[in-house]
Amino acid sequence: MIKVGTCGWSARGGRQAYFKHFKVIELQETFYKLPSEETARRWRGQAPSDFEFTVKAFQAITHPPSSPTWRRSGIRVSSEDFDKYGLFRVTEETLKAWERNLAVCKALGARVCVFQTPPSFGYSPGNARNVEEFFTTIDRGGLAMGWEPRGTWHEHPSELKQLLSRLDLTHVVDPLRREPVHTAGFAYFRLHGLGGGEVNYRYKYTDEDLSKLLAIVKRYAEGQDAYVLFNNVYMFDDALRFKRLLEQTG
Repeated sequence: MIKVGTCGWSARGGRQAYFKHFKVIELQETFYKLPSEETARRWRGQAPSDFEFTVKAFQAITHPPSSPTWRRSGIRVSSEDFDKYGLFRVTEETLKAWERNLAVCKALGARVCVFQTPPSFGYSPGNARNVEEFFTTIDRGGLAMGWEPRGTWHEHPSELKQLLSRLDLTHVVDPLRREPVHTAGFAYFRLHGLGGGEVNYRYKYTDEDLSKLLAIVKRYAEGQDAYVLFNNVYMFDDALRFKRLLEQTG
């Protein structure tokens, strides 16, 4: 099955308006600052019973406190404790952040959690060890998991494929830029816009782009679910256009 939505509540009119058009969303709030379990249960209760939440993992797991996004985290970190957070470090602080993240996933009834690391966390043997140690240490709670590595990982596809395969992780990519080297029972695509750099949020997808995207996604949807989440300025309109194209082609 191909599941289409956006990264964050993109519809004018809020959540109820979004529910009218899509059956899945990737929550962005969980990356910046984890909600309480009570809030997550309320969100679940407000959504239709067949609506699916996927969760972007909390930044305390993936990003260092020097990241500008940390200002929204609700966590104050002294300079001497910077190396206890983020970048998949197996520390008491990061493991507690994961436990809170997992509790929110359970409250939402989420089946998929996605981790995104910054370009500064590029490929190296040490960073690969961090990834391996983290995912072999945590309780996954039955969640399917994907990882979107930015930076230089794509320059080392063989090492990345072996790592993802060992850890049963889906390679999360923008498929119009590169295809995944491994999927772990599901495919997960995040569309960040085309152009220079790894993201170009102001890009609006053309009809030709969406047709090309559909052909790629259909290949990965054979025998497994394929998630297609738009994450650009025009994500609501582009996701709707892609959904209509999918419906037209069957």
